[in-house]
Amino acid sequence: MQFQPSLPPENPAPRLRLKITPTADWKLRSGHPWLYADSIIEQSRAGQLGELAVIYDRHNNFLAIGLYDPESPLRVRILLLGKPRPIDSDWWRAHLLAAVQRRAGLFDAQTTGYRLINGESDGWPGLVLDRYDSTLVVKIYTAAWLPWLSEVKTILTTAPLIPLLSGELGAPSRIILRLSRNIQPIAGRVFQLSDGQILQGPALDGPVIFLESGLRFEADVVRGQKTGFFLDQRENRRLVESLARGRVVLNAFSFSGGFSLYAARGGAAAVTDLDISAHALEAARRNFELNRSDPGVANCRHNTVQTNAFDWLKSHSTPAFDLIILDPPSLAKREVERSRAIQAYQQLVRHGLASLLPGGILAASSCSAHVSATEFFDAIRQTAQQSKRRFTEFQTTAEPADHPATFPEGKYLKCIYLKF
Repeated sequence: MQFQPSLPPENPAPRLRLKITPTADWKLRSGHPWLYADSIIEQSRAGQLGELAVIYDRHNNFLAIGLYDPESPLRVRILLLGKPRPIDSDWWRAHLLAAVQRRAGLFDAQTTGYRLINGESDGWPGLVLDRYDSTLVVKIYTAAWLPWLSEVKTILTTAPLIPLLSGELGAPSRIILRLSRNIQPIAGRVFQLSDGQILQGPALDGPVIFLESGLRFEADVVRGQKTGFFLDQRENRRLVESLARGRVVLNAFSFSGGFSLYAARGGAAAVTDLDISAHALEAARRNFELNRSDPGVANCRHNTVQTNAFDWLKSHSTPAFDLIILDPPSLAKREVERSRAIQAYQQLVRHGLASLLPGGILAASSCSAHVSATEFFDAIRQTAQQSKRRFTEFQTTAEPADHPATFPEGKYLKCIYLKF
């Protein structure tokens, strides 16, 4: 499938034309990137997966153009709003260049893992692009991107963009495709694509090694969670490093030990990782070994415990740690789970405080988009107050600069730091 240049507004007949409700019109004009099926009041014909749908307002004026998915309630993901222009190869390259340039100056040679495209907030709805050293990982969350993947690959390997994408490392050595679970069946059945497939470059014989703030980490870009690593917690890991000197640290839901490794470099006396996954804990141990040349890492006692972190915290009520990190996976994947998730966060903090020594620091994080920052922070503060312990709140954080959130549903990450 080749790029589909948009037709001029005076000859839109070959295009899929949509008219929408006044409410949807207002939302799109305000910058929201999604159009739902129940907001479409008139459609020129049946649409095909991935085609460019043109949206008109009630006065029959061009409003927007986006990727169409006939099977999803989220029917169109907006690419262009306002004045029409050709959606051709030049437009896509400029679109990528704009996203990459937004990261200019954010990272140096000590950090070679970060996000280059953050979906809707960078104008690429339902698609993210992460860099791990010389490997690029494309993850798509909507089937509407499947017909475009060959063009996406071509754009990513276009020579003028290589210096921006890879800096001093040269051209990307490989491009990996990751697929959201809900689109894997159609990807395999219709497009012969699979999660973890190498779109370009040599096969992998193990994880990709990349740098973050000078620390070496491995990323399982083929089978790992997200695109292989939780790049969005970078700034919180740096903050934990600054708080860790001399402390005994508990890292609940530790995954591959990112917070723990930063704490060790920051001078922590000991770190304990809790995770239910043996695979994740083994990755944490390998990450420590990758950095043993650092004196802080070499001198830090690193313990791993394979367990359900909720159960472990509930059963350990003796104060033993003076820095506790609570970073669970998303506890509210749907709106109906929001209330229960807030209660679960409060329970985690309640049990975590039972293990926190006087003078200790608690860092609590949420990646649940359905729980707002206000709801999360208020819940954690309320739980801290109910403990009857005196505490000081000294910082809250949100998404880092390479994970911008330009619309409400895109705001998901929040972390609060309390000292007791």
